[in-house]
Amino acid sequence: MRDLKLPEERHPEKAHRADNAQPKKPSWIRVKAPVGEGYRKTHQIMREHKLVTVCEEAGCPNAGECWSQGHATMMIMGEICTRGCTFCNVATGRPQDLDLFEPGRVADAVHKLGLNHVVITSVDRDDLEDGGAEHFAMTIRAIRKRSPGTTIEILTPDFLKCAPSVLETVVAAKPDVFNHNLETVPGLYPEVRPGARYFHSLRLLQRVKEIDPSMFTKSGIMVGLGEDRQSVLQVMDDMRAADIDFLTIGQYLQPTPKHHAVDRFVHPDEFAAYEKAAYGKGFLMVSATPLTRSSYHAGDDFDRLRSARMEKLGRA
Repeated sequence: MRDLKLPEERHPEKAHRADNAQPKKPSWIRVKAPVGEGYRKTHQIMREHKLVTVCEEAGCPNAGECWSQGHATMMIMGEICTRGCTFCNVATGRPQDLDLFEPGRVADAVHKLGLNHVVITSVDRDDLEDGGAEHFAMTIRAIRKRSPGTTIEILTPDFLKCAPSVLETVVAAKPDVFNHNLETVPGLYPEVRPGARYFHSLRLLQRVKEIDPSMFTKSGIMVGLGEDRQSVLQVMDDMRAADIDFLTIGQYLQPTPKHHAVDRFVHPDEFAAYEKAAYGKGFLMVSATPLTRSSYHAGDDFDRLRSARMEKLGRA
């Protein structure tokens, strides 16, 4: 039986890689250890419903804060990904069959946590003909039925090996926010995201808007992987050309010595400059801080995103 707690079994595709030094984190990266009743309650609900969270699988630094407030990003379709991105701590390998009861368990957990806004993500499932599109749609519908007042944000894979029509399946389920992360600048894709294609991911988000112009779209990148400022600004321009509403930028943190090395820790002042530049390019919402992650403060950010659209429409 495979033990995902063992690094060589969790990441067999990285076992041959030379170790990269893990530099000491600067003061602005430090976070508090997870404690408190809220954290324990969230953990208990996740375990009772046999749910996987990306907070745990990806080693998110904000897990303690979010879980203490009852917020957890649920990762559907298992805990094993068919891709082997060099930045990611999610296990790689051959996934198990889909659990058809999972959408119902997710919906029940959302209801018990009393969430006003929920983020649902997944591993890449290149082994499935539709990449898991119908499973996403089933999960969205189950949450809508159980908690009709909850807004739903999805963070999807790229559906690279699927028919273009599978995207319509997900969009037709009417999530409030459709997120797919570009992760890094195009020049770093061969090393950082070798199984993906930059312009395919960009086009995916553009097509969401073509299918449903009212749907909010969102994408994010990490910095500190070896990119330069000009390449980040070019990604912003590409995203705006695809009519993406919401941009997130966060610091890359190296999960293990076998993962892609941290090139540098980007200073908070640089993040502030990126935020200013992004708003200048027309994004409705921008979150750019060292600890920014796709689902960090997602509920509050969604309220701000919705208000920004109303204000923009009011000016039109």
